[in-house]
Amino acid sequence: MTLEMTTPTDREDWGPQRSRVVTWHSPGPATAKGLSMAGIDYLRAMATGELPPAPIGGLMQFDIVDVEPGRVEFTCTTDESAYNPIGAIHGGLICTLLDSVTGCAVHSTLPQGKGYTSVEIKVNYLKAVRLDSGPLTATGTVVKSGSRIGFAEGVVTDASGAVVATASSTLLIFDL
Repeated sequence: MTLEMTTPTDREDWGPQRSRVVTWHSPGPATAKGLSMAGIDYLRAMATGELPPAPIGGLMQFDIVDVEPGRVEFTCTTDESAYNPIGAIHGGLICTLLDSVTGCAVHSTLPQGKGYTSVEIKVNYLKAVRLDSGPLTATGTVVKSGSRIGFAEGVVTDASGAVVATASSTLLIFDL
């Protein structure tokens, strides 16, 4: 990812324009390899760089930093491109981060040949996130995982360790 300052096009009172370049690998080859692995092995392969991260990771600036059975940890670097109109990181980015860590926590418990999708997620926003909040850390933990449904919780903290959001999620587990 590259942030660039560019010259304003016509409204100097808007401040300087900025841009961000997002790159990713075609998801097909990595997905094919990943689907031949147990969930924890697939996630660890992305965390170590053996496989590329999911494209959403590049777009939202997520990195997988730790994977254990039933638990995953991501970091997220924020920038102004995710600001809402009142000068805070949009809650949708935080929700996507929580959806990702809760889903991946369940994924870490699945054998090869099983997949998952979110059924619902409930998010509690506890504190505004701004650039001075620093990098975010999100942890997803499985509460219960069965053969058809999984339940997970997620927590996002800022650089100071303050909790900025929590979530509970229900996920459908299915045969691929």
